[in-house]
Amino acid sequence: MRIALDTNRLTDLFRGDADLAEFLGGCDEVGIPFVVIGEMMAGFLGGTRSAANERLLASFLNRETVIVLYADRATTEQYARLFVQLKRAGTPVPDNDLWIAALCLEHDLALITRDQHFHKIPQLRQTAGR
Repeated sequence: MRIALDTNRLTDLFRGDADLAEFLGGCDEVGIPFVVIGEMMAGFLGGTRSAANERLLASFLNRETVIVLYADRATTEQYARLFVQLKRAGTPVPDNDLWIAALCLEHDLALITRDQHFHKIPQLRQTAGR
């Protein structure tokens, strides 16, 4: 299985979600959108364990099955299509989450998230990740 993690689920993992860790252990590929890394780093800077959390993130990103997803031209086109689709439907989604969805669609990854607004994007596959 090929999946991507939203910020809230990566946070859950780092806080010790054993079921999620077990699920991820069985995945062929775990994508981490660049936006998720930025949100995590911002959270680290606002906390008291910045250095320890940054080491934890670096260790996770170095795993063989983990890839960082960066935006390119194809991503910007996915983003634009999603933006217009959601605007026309009157169901906006936060910009950072649009980037995450665009990357998942571009790379054909199912998203693991707790955010309900991703359900406004019917073409985005999601999985519970336990």
